[in-house]
Amino acid sequence: MAKTGQKQQQSFGKFIKWFWILFGVGVLSVVLVFLLASWGVFGEMPTFERLENPETNLATEFISSDGETLGKLYLDDNRTPIAYENLPKNLVNALVATEDARYYDHSGIDARGFIRALAYLGTKGGASTISQQLARQLFIGVRDKESTTNAILQKIQEWVIATRLERNYTKEEIIAMYLNIYDFNYNADGIRSAARIYFGKEPSELRTEESAVLVGMLKNSSYYNPMRREQLVLDRRNTVLAQMAKYGYITDQEKDSLQKLEMKINFNPESHREGLATYFRMYLQRWLNGWVNDNPKPDGEKWNIYLDGLKVYTTVDSRMQRNAEEAVQEHMKNLQAEFFNQNTPKRNPTAPFLDLTKGAIDTIMERAMKSSPRWRLLKQQGLSEKEIEATFHKKTEMTVFDWNSDSYEKDTTMTPLDSIRYYKTFLRTAMMSMEPQTGHVKAWVGGIDYKHFQYDNVIQGARQAGSTFKPFVYAAAIDQLRYSPCYTLPDNQYCIEPGKHGNIDAWCPKNSDGTYSGDNMTLKSALANSVNSVTAQLIDRVGPGSVVSIARNMGITKDIPEVPSIALGTLDINVYEMVGAYGTFANQGVYVKPVMVTRIEDKNGTVLYEYTPETKDVLSKDVAYAMVNLMEGVTQYGSGGRLRHTYGKNQTMYKEVMTGYPYELNNPIAGKTGTTQNQSDGWFMGMVPNLVTGVWVGGEERAIHFDRLLYGQGATMALPIWALYMKKNYANKDLGVSTDAFEVPEEMSINVDCSKEAQQNEDDLDTEDDLDGLDF
Repeated sequence: MAKTGQKQQQSFGKFIKWFWILFGVGVLSVVLVFLLASWGVFGEMPTFERLENPETNLATEFISSDGETLGKLYLDDNRTPIAYENLPKNLVNALVATEDARYYDHSGIDARGFIRALAYLGTKGGASTISQQLARQLFIGVRDKESTTNAILQKIQEWVIATRLERNYTKEEIIAMYLNIYDFNYNADGIRSAARIYFGKEPSELRTEESAVLVGMLKNSSYYNPMRREQLVLDRRNTVLAQMAKYGYITDQEKDSLQKLEMKINFNPESHREGLATYFRMYLQRWLNGWVNDNPKPDGEKWNIYLDGLKVYTTVDSRMQRNAEEAVQEHMKNLQAEFFNQNTPKRNPTAPFLDLTKGAIDTIMERAMKSSPRWRLLKQQGLSEKEIEATFHKKTEMTVFDWNSDSYEKDTTMTPLDSIRYYKTFLRTAMMSMEPQTGHVKAWVGGIDYKHFQYDNVIQGARQAGSTFKPFVYAAAIDQLRYSPCYTLPDNQYCIEPGKHGNIDAWCPKNSDGTYSGDNMTLKSALANSVNSVTAQLIDRVGPGSVVSIARNMGITKDIPEVPSIALGTLDINVYEMVGAYGTFANQGVYVKPVMVTRIEDKNGTVLYEYTPETKDVLSKDVAYAMVNLMEGVTQYGSGGRLRHTYGKNQTMYKEVMTGYPYELNNPIAGKTGTTQNQSDGWFMGMVPNLVTGVWVGGEERAIHFDRLLYGQGATMALPIWALYMKKNYANKDLGVSTDAFEVPEEMSINVDCSKEAQQNEDDLDTEDDLDGLDF
């Protein structure tokens, strides 16, 4: 018996010994595995510096003057991080309740959760903490799911990195980092982009049920996709709400109420070709490319505008920008419908071109074909010109622009060559609005739809200015000869002798209707009605050089020939420079170069750039005010009178085209319409004391235009956009757009009181001017 007991005791001792040996080996093995993982044996591990500064791609953000995000620049990641303080409490609660209920009690690894996962083989939930999930997102990625070894090694690395994250960051910082890093699909990288794209709001504005949708997507955003699996996402949302109730973040009554709500997704995709201010954002992209070339980082490296998370503070007001885009869409849709009506194959066999032979049209089409992206791409692939051209005659499926579709797109089948002709049928536009005192650009619309028409007509395009150039001539006359708006000149055929102003032939411009009244006209009346004979006399008296000098000082950079014909607007100018120039008149003679960017910051808020205004004194205050007074006549009794009157004159005679003018703007407005030869370009430049806006409308080719002046003049093509835009601005009192009169200088040496002459001219408006006031 003694020997048996002794043997049992020895056996038990050996068992205890081996138990502790195995236990020690096990512990040491675990420690060794963790050490090996931390040393990077199982894969690269982040250094302390990387833990302090995790590398994530951050989009450049364009911020409006009223604090809204206009858009972003990014390559793959549309990510703009936000601080924990800007996260709603309901979002944080939903995250913790669903993903890591004991988040605030552990240091990166949830032991209880791990044991539960082992015991139930993951059937009752995994054990990954928020810190582990962040570690996976930041530093590891996803390994081959089919490899058990890789899965184990990844889990070990997650544990190591999670504990390191917990030592380096607060719990709040880890939550913010996790939500900022997650990819919610559809370019919704991070919680801020997700809130904007799926709900059209900032994260701080998210309701509890909306936060639950986004937290539910964290399980697998591709699978729980609200745009494809609505019911599945709704069920997942309700699961999140149930978890919030389980852990006391909401009451059972609140849970039941929220679960009954419909899931309302307000999808707002963010891409470079969609959203607000697309043309302006693409201009900023080009501007930034130039800025980073001249302004490297302190270490000499070049800023990456797609990855470095720059914040670009712009002058554009998102509310005014939206008003501008809506005004363009409203008017251009109607104008295009009338253009299509007049350019049917039956009415115009060469539609959309006018006054061109077949050979001239073929030349235009061939030029367009060879300058298209399709031609360049196939050329790069090594195809011959004959092979490339053949592809332009093969029908293919495509999506094209269409005003009549809700999304302004339709699917169709046509040849690439036919698509080129199709796109040429659409009238184009450009609009820019600026605060003249500061030069701050408040709205910028470069075309009708950036996705399909990417040429920016605000700054890339330049077209004949027509009569909108005449104010430069009048300004030179008032400045040099001290003429007043009441000064009179005869409306007679006027010729400038050959050789008088350079080596030119005799120049005898005609009035637009080819007739002359023979009466003396005030300058105010002559400008209001765009009388060419008076403009010709003025440029003859001051000389083309004086006009060129004033135009250059007012920001017109293009070379201007010093010939008399510039008086009628033969020069090609873009909307950007015209708005800047007209701002000089509204700003009491001081030119302020248009400004689009006020400040640039890096991702940490360090200021990298602040703008310095560029100004130039061009005209005296009294000359500038005299010019404003002249241009007020355009809207009082000239071609811009439709801004004020509900109906034009002779409405019985023209009732078949009369629809009335819905504008009825009664505040002081100065402006100038412009119409070029054959109605190829329609302009309107409009000013109130604190806002100058320019609008151009025309075809891509000058041979694309209305056949009649009734529809092709600036008062019909461009002015309505300005009027609709201003009515929308005035409807929002917070914008502060002025309805006051222009400020009269204290020392006004030029007489501007021409009320008697103005009334006489208003009574004597001829039929052509009456037609100018009609809309369709």
